Amino acid sequence: MLQLDVSGRPQAWITTREAAVIYACDGVAWTLGDPCQVLRGGWQRLSGRQSRIEVHSIIAVRGAVPSRAWRQAPALSNAKLFARDRFVCAYCGHRHDVEDLTREHIQPTSRGGRDTWMNCITACRSCNGRKGSRMPEEAHMSLLYLPYVPSLHEDMILRGRRILADQMEFLLASVPRNSRLHG
Repeated sequence: MLQLDVSGRPQAWITTREAAVIYACDGVAWTLGDPCQVLRGGWQRLSGRQSRIEVHSIIAVRGAVPSRAWRQAPALSNAKLFARDRFVCAYCGHRHDVEDLTREHIQPTSRGGRDTWMNCITACRSCNGRKGSRMPEEAHMSLLYLPYVPSLHEDMILRGRRILADQMEFLLASVPRNSRLHG
């Protein structure tokens, strides 16, 4: 399930069980889409009815979220970096399997480069080895695309979960049109 804050900003991917707790505690402010799961509980003694919770794939949770959480760049990982760059080497332009990809620092860490979204791109092992610890221009290699910091909506997509159609539609609606995720 995709958990949002009350204003519609993504907060986290949560399990059905965690969503059920939020529903049971009356913590859901609003939902989107049709229910994707129905959870059934015990039988009420007086009425004979079974309790049930219809869980939606997108739920907004009551309460405030610390604003500092939305000012930070998403955590950088190889899986998210490769997904951001669509598994394409920034030097040769070929699409590769994950096993043949590396995190490439445009300005090498040995020369003061930092491990950030803006200094990292996806490169195949061959191109990364050819560039070595040189700057791209020193190795006579040019970037075919530029790095960028993913938005928080993009980050939710890049986390590599199975995303339902309505969740993807919701997230992509806030992703810039020039993002590689639309491609």
